[in-house]
Amino acid sequence: MVKRSKGYRSKTRKLLRKKPRERGLYSLSRILYEYRKGEKVSIIIDPSVHKGMPHKRYHGKIGIILGRRGRAYIIETYLGEKKKTLIVPPQHLRPLTATD
Repeated sequence: MVKRSKGYRSKTRKLLRKKPRERGLYSLSRILYEYRKGEKVSIIIDPSVHKGMPHKRYHGKIGIILGRRGRAYIIETYLGEKKKTLIVPPQHLRPLTATD
C-alpha cells in the first residue's frame, strides 16, 4: 500500500473552489483597499492566488489588523483559545461590514 499524502491543500476540493461566475483573477480594488490598524477583517482564501495563501484552517476566521509587512498585513486571530499571528496578503482578506 502507498501512504496517503497529507499536503498543504489536502481535503480542500470544496473549500478552495470558486463559483462559475467568480472564476479568474481577483479585482484590483481588493488589492488597493487600505486596511487600518485595529480594523476587523475576515480571512477568505482566494484559490487563484497561491503566494501567501494562509492555511485552510484559517479560512472564514475573523482577525484584527496589527500592521503591515511589505504588501501583506499582520493579522491576529484566535484558533481555539490560542492567539495566532498571520502574515496575509490583501487578496485573501475582506473588510467586515455592519451586516457581517
